Amino acid sequence: MDGISGESKVKISGVILLGLLAYTCGCNNSMADFGDAKAEKTYTLYPIGKVVRDQAHTFIVLDKRYQPGLMGMEEFSEVTVVYWFDRNDTPEKRSILKVHPRGNESNPLRGVFTTHAPMRPNLIAISRCKILSVKDNVIEIDEIDAFDDSPVLDLKG
Repeated sequence: MDGISGESKVKISGVILLGLLAYTCGCNNSMADFGDAKAEKTYTLYPIGKVVRDQAHTFIVLDKRYQPGLMGMEEFSEVTVVYWFDRNDTPEKRSILKVHPRGNESNPLRGVFTTHAPMRPNLIAISRCKILSVKDNVIEIDEIDAFDDSPVLDLKG
């Protein structure tokens, strides 16, 4: 588990990216200031690693070049993992704006922004995970709502 192979990238809307960054930084500023002009911009994100699962363990494996960014991570008990719901990246799934939470039709219909549904206009996911260990470029975590090989975009201690 020494890194990721190949260059993959993700393009996302500027307004969603700014909102995500404001959320993960704890900012409370209104998104109204960003305006519609920014919504037409796109940004390219390059994954820094991936989720790796086996029968009993879950890991965040960073590309070796990002290993220096983990310095001090072993002092934290939790990490916020920003990743991409890559298995849902189709125009059809990006257009779904209402879902039954947890896919259970007995749950009332809700807007995707009020749920943790993986179908959304921008497939950004955020999970707070308990750190079990940090070794080299690998963080072992307790669990995450991500598939094996899901691209990791960022980490916050």
